[in-house]
Amino acid sequence: MRTLISNGTIVTAEGSYPADVLIDGEQIAQIGVDLAAAGVSADETIDATGRYVIPGGIDVHTHMELPFGGTFAKDTFETGTRAAAFGGTTTIVDFAVQSRGKSLREGLDAWHAKAEGNAVADYGFHMIMSDVTDETLREMDQLVAEGVPDFKLFTAYPGVFFSDDGAIFRALQQTEKNGGLIMMHAENGLAIDIVAAQYAEGGKTDPYYHGVVRYPVFEGEATNRVIRLAEAAGVPVYIVHLSARDALEEVRAARDRGSMAFAETCPQYLFLSLDDLGNGFNGAKFVCSPPLRPKDHWDELWRGLVKDDLQVVSTDHCPFDFEGQKELGRDDFRKVPNGLPGVEDRVDLLHDGGVVGGRITRERWVELIATAPARLFGMYPHKGAVAVGADADLVIYDPNRRHTISAKTHHMDVDYSCYEGREVQGGSDVVLSRGAVIVRNGEFTGRKGAGRFVKRTPADFARLA
Repeated sequence: MRTLISNGTIVTAEGSYPADVLIDGEQIAQIGVDLAAAGVSADETIDATGRYVIPGGIDVHTHMELPFGGTFAKDTFETGTRAAAFGGTTTIVDFAVQSRGKSLREGLDAWHAKAEGNAVADYGFHMIMSDVTDETLREMDQLVAEGVPDFKLFTAYPGVFFSDDGAIFRALQQTEKNGGLIMMHAENGLAIDIVAAQYAEGGKTDPYYHGVVRYPVFEGEATNRVIRLAEAAGVPVYIVHLSARDALEEVRAARDRGSMAFAETCPQYLFLSLDDLGNGFNGAKFVCSPPLRPKDHWDELWRGLVKDDLQVVSTDHCPFDFEGQKELGRDDFRKVPNGLPGVEDRVDLLHDGGVVGGRITRERWVELIATAPARLFGMYPHKGAVAVGADADLVIYDPNRRHTISAKTHHMDVDYSCYEGREVQGGSDVVLSRGAVIVRNGEFTGRKGAGRFVKRTPADFARLA
């Protein structure tokens, strides 16, 4: 099958230019001006006049079917990757979970079983480590060899995922041997639990207080601590879902002194705020960790994206229905399942608020949503690029189309939207996954099970720093 995308403007992290793209099978075969006139033939021609041709988005932080607080995140690998595709994302990297006392292998095998035969677009895995032991440290080496080179640890959630400094340092040391990457949820969970208990004992149990008790300084302190541990081990570290300027200042300082410190933020920290948590129990819809911050953190995070102190925008997509799931915490904010839906909205929100809003260029937009994640997580140049030989994961994107985000029209399997009623400019008209059209003008044309596991390789972090 040969597909010709004609008359579009290719937008990459390096630049923009008018050109046609020829797809042969699953890969990009040729890029040039007016290929049809040059005698190039195709089985199908897609006219991209007035639109961008960009690499498919890559969301390196999702949680499909994640168990949390006695329930599970609503989206499966089928519904979640389908929703991602509607939003212009053609690859996700999800987090497999090692249950405490179990092996990494058991956790990874369980996530392979969830995804294989179900995902409509490509996927990879990171590994959440709940226990750092001699056995799991040895297992890390094998997972790196199998294309799962990243491991997430937590300074939060005592009794569930929490690792102390010694465990974190041992894991960091292991990545010096195997080339892997430690990803850190950096909040001081021990201190947070003390403050949360004090608020709850004082009768302050509304969801709003979830955002109050998780002080920004607790995120800043933990971010500094794990970066310093990584520096001591001589290895890179990646801070997930950075939400507060306190944490950003620590990442910026580390990068200024030459450390291999990398970080992502998420749309919710750029467009939502502590105010959204304040509407009675309706605020439970917005409970995530780290929490939404006051609006005065927004500008600093945007500056971090412009200056490359933050390299990636991911979603931390972890959807729970308001009815029946978020309601588990109706009498205590500590029991509200943590997580927001967002895998379908990321690309458009960043285009509207970033490019249309004048904060970032369209090239930086592509870098944040596709190219930088591909480079940092071992998928470039097969993904995250519009280049000959790359996978034909492509989006024909209309930068002028306006639409309104709503739970009534989104494809995520969750009963609310965090951005309900927000009009955005920009939308994905045609989405291709390895050369196959899976979304066309608002209709799903893909196939359950078409998504493949992406075996990833460790990145050259010293060069990327």
